[in-house]
Amino acid sequence: MSNTALLIIDAHNEMYDEANPVHQSEKMLRNLKSLIEKARAADVPVIYVQHNDAALVEGTDFWQIHPSIAPEPDELIVQKKTPDSFYGTRLLEELKNRGIQNLVLAGNQTEYCIDATTRSASQHGFNVTLVKDAHGTWDSEDRKASQIIDHYNEQLRDFAAMQETGEIEFRE
Repeated sequence: MSNTALLIIDAHNEMYDEANPVHQSEKMLRNLKSLIEKARAADVPVIYVQHNDAALVEGTDFWQIHPSIAPEPDELIVQKKTPDSFYGTRLLEELKNRGIQNLVLAGNQTEYCIDATTRSASQHGFNVTLVKDAHGTWDSEDRKASQIIDHYNEQLRDFAAMQETGEIEFRE
């Protein structure tokens, strides 16, 4: 049994909507798909986190996980209402029950859910790897999405190892 899990955070259709996609959305989807395929091939659990709030209403098309990286029927999906995937959810309990010690994180949104979950996972004692080319966001009023991503990749180095998608290797 693997002591590593891949955590896919907020890979909702909304993030990849053609009208307003996150930065480099097609590349990001390819990277997420690659990570998921590698994890599944090594029997590493893939765990999805879905955000629920006024903007991402459960059951709507925008709320659904993007079909190109959809969960398998036996894969865990955790629902959350805050940026921290651990707060008020069953994620910590599920990880402990599975003997998970190492987390590989990818998904959306860099300055909110990726930031909060990376810090929280570290504080819960997990060895965290953030896939620095597999998390995304949109431009803000004062910074380009690429600047936000670069900033958080630098800031989160104290909480996680940083690797590119191509560097991630899962072992059985």
